[in-house]
Amino acid sequence: MDGSLYFQDLRVGMRFDSQRSYEVTAEEIKEFAKKYDPQPFHLDEVAAEKTFFAGLAASGWMTAAIVMRLRVESTSIAGGMIGAGVDEIRFMQPVRPGDRLRTESEILAVRRSGSRPEFGVVRSRTMVFNQRDEIVMRSVVNFLAPVRDAVREG
Repeated sequence: MDGSLYFQDLRVGMRFDSQRSYEVTAEEIKEFAKKYDPQPFHLDEVAAEKTFFAGLAASGWMTAAIVMRLRVESTSIAGGMIGAGVDEIRFMQPVRPGDRLRTESEILAVRRSGSRPEFGVVRSRTMVFNQRDEIVMRSVVNFLAPVRDAVREG
């Protein structure tokens, strides 16, 4: 895959910001909630007014899925970004219909995998902002990146 990054290409402090923002719609919030998180504050504007959120709010899991999309679009890892665990996920503010989300990610640590030496483990922090530059989510995750010399043509 041309332009894709391998473990050797990744360094502590490298940043990967989303190339675009993602606009969240009320319809998408409700559709996701019906399938995966059927709570009143995700399903119905009127019912949501009487809840903690005082209005329709996206599921945190929907927000996390959007963040994954933006990260994959902005960070091309050879063979794909293979998840290796979540150290932290914080939902800071509700995501509302019409919010435009963007991400800023930074590599915190890199190390060769002890159990799978053909991969490196990359620890990164992602901050998620809405159109008002408010932080709506932050996370620290680990993913695997292949070691260039260990990749075999098959």
